[in-house]
Amino acid sequence: MNKTKTKKSFSYRDLLYKVLIFIGTVAIIVYFLPRDGKFNYQFDIDKPWKYGQLMATFDFPIYKDDAVVKREQDSILAAFQPYYQLDKSIEKIAISKLKADYQSHLRDIVPSSDYMRYLEKRLSEIYKAGILSTEGLDQLQKDSTTAIMVIDDKLANQRSTEQLFSVKDAYTYLLTADTAHYSPFILRQCSLNEYLYPNLSYDEQRTETAKKETLDNYAWANGIVVSGQKIIDRGEIIDQETYNILESLRKESIQRSESLGQKRLILTGQTLFVGIFILCFMLYLDLFRKDYYERKGSLSLLFTLIMFYCVVTALMVANNLYNVYIIPYAMLPVIIRVFLDSRTAFLTQVVTILICSICLRYPHEFILLQLAAGLVAIFSLRELSQRSQLFRTALLVILTYAALYFSFELITENDLSKLNGSMYTYFTVNGVLLLFTYPLLFLLEKTFGFTSNVTLVELSNINSPLLRRLSETVPGTFQHSMQVANLAAEAANRIGAKSQLVRTGALYHDIGKMENPVFFTENQSGGVNPHKNLSYEQSAQVIISHVTDGLKLAEKNNLPKVIKDFISTHHGRGKTKYFYISWKNEHPDEEPNEELFTYPGPNPFTRETAILMMADAVEAASRSLPEYTEDSINNLVDKIIDSQVEEGYFKECPITFKDIATVKSVFKEKLKTIYHTRISYPELKK
Repeated sequence: MNKTKTKKSFSYRDLLYKVLIFIGTVAIIVYFLPRDGKFNYQFDIDKPWKYGQLMATFDFPIYKDDAVVKREQDSILAAFQPYYQLDKSIEKIAISKLKADYQSHLRDIVPSSDYMRYLEKRLSEIYKAGILSTEGLDQLQKDSTTAIMVIDDKLANQRSTEQLFSVKDAYTYLLTADTAHYSPFILRQCSLNEYLYPNLSYDEQRTETAKKETLDNYAWANGIVVSGQKIIDRGEIIDQETYNILESLRKESIQRSESLGQKRLILTGQTLFVGIFILCFMLYLDLFRKDYYERKGSLSLLFTLIMFYCVVTALMVANNLYNVYIIPYAMLPVIIRVFLDSRTAFLTQVVTILICSICLRYPHEFILLQLAAGLVAIFSLRELSQRSQLFRTALLVILTYAALYFSFELITENDLSKLNGSMYTYFTVNGVLLLFTYPLLFLLEKTFGFTSNVTLVELSNINSPLLRRLSETVPGTFQHSMQVANLAAEAANRIGAKSQLVRTGALYHDIGKMENPVFFTENQSGGVNPHKNLSYEQSAQVIISHVTDGLKLAEKNNLPKVIKDFISTHHGRGKTKYFYISWKNEHPDEEPNEELFTYPGPNPFTRETAILMMADAVEAASRSLPEYTEDSINNLVDKIIDSQVEEGYFKECPITFKDIATVKSVFKEKLKTIYHTRISYPELKK
């Protein structure tokens, strides 16, 4: 019962993880997707329309060109009359002050009271015309304003700017209005500037309101397009009129998307769009790649890469940064191909590219270019083991981009001089960035727990410290491991398994023998056999310990988990048959403690570990053949592998009978080549 509960608990935990990674992926991608309703077409005047037929889906006005709008609005605003408030109290204050000053001291300056009547009359005229500050009047003249609206007792009256006074103009007018009867010299002594103050103040609020009303009445459009009306078809040249219609459709689309309701609709659509593709991708994994679907490291890698590319694309489009074609999308299938497989790599790229395309103005062109580049990258880099392979892939990707885009331009352009050279620069930058896949693989390996072919190639270098120690400490075991590696790698190649993984695993599968080298026959010399001094149980335990010792050495030397799997599974749950059978022969009436003679396992669970188990057993047994003939080698291979199948060692791994038959055939061919008989050379007679 406890086991059942544990399994259910783990099942629910895994389900929760998958639900969370689904929701998290969709939420993050949708959050960064632009929702400004951009008009998803790219067009220029006097160039052909490169999309399908475009029909109006709603009524919209044909807006005037921006230059026309500016010119007409400038013309309207040039005739606009700003509003000013007239303050009558200033006139009363100024005349009252003049009268008071006359009584106190001005009567001593002016020769008669006529001067007072003259000043009162002229001041009244000036204030009724209106006095502005010098700066205010200069600004009106600078703006070429010919008239203003003066608000007097809540009534607005038009007044020409030529009739207005500045303080300086008013002062001059008082002095020179009637020089024949009134001496400017005497008037100048009256300190006339003390009675002159601006009585017109700018009414900003009323002016701006009036200006807005004027512009609101402006006709922004000079026609209308009705729903269902054809706008343009593929290949038609975009003239000025059609260009204005397309620009109007773009502006109207953006305006419609700015409403809260429209943004909610866009958000819902984006969520459904992304959610459907991510769900389909998860269904693919569940149906066809169950091992990836059950492994958290694989799921995390796949969805992290999808999110990364979608978010980067959305940010670049939203902020108008560079061009999306500099993003090395082909890096995504390359990384997945290195760690997983080609089919998953291509499908992941398809899902990513389709999601990214909803951000772009020219999605169909983007999709075709990226999918073609991804296919080329996958095909050219089936197994990454050398840096030169990545250079070749980058070059092929650049050429694919360039060739496809050039074909698009030939279809849509009718003048080779108008080809877009900058795009080919973007493709080159894309290829250069693709080279960064190599160092990035190391980071992804450590983060998600994968092992790439690059790492396997490095580990299989016989000059590495552990393998060099193996060759020096246990040379017999080292030679055995080399032979097993050759057998297993060839068999893996024939059945489509991972040959580099098998080769590297084979080199390390017996490293535990370094702890007790003399207890293994391939390392014994001079007829000394330490097992003679041990019981069968003790001998079995020493032999079995090379698996646990190997795992400890692997852990100490930071070998990847996939290599540890070969160490633990190359004997599976098999028995040390020599000591087991010897014990039973000496104790026919007793039952042994089978665990003392049984390897800890587990049994192989991948095709690669199954191949290694077969290769290890066959190579070791082949050394004990009394003679090497075709029949003896064939019988040996069939006997050993058939017994492994009968004992159920391969029940938990996805290897087929056809694969096993192919592996047998490879082993027979290779062993015949290794142990072929040579002709004896004759000696020279004297």
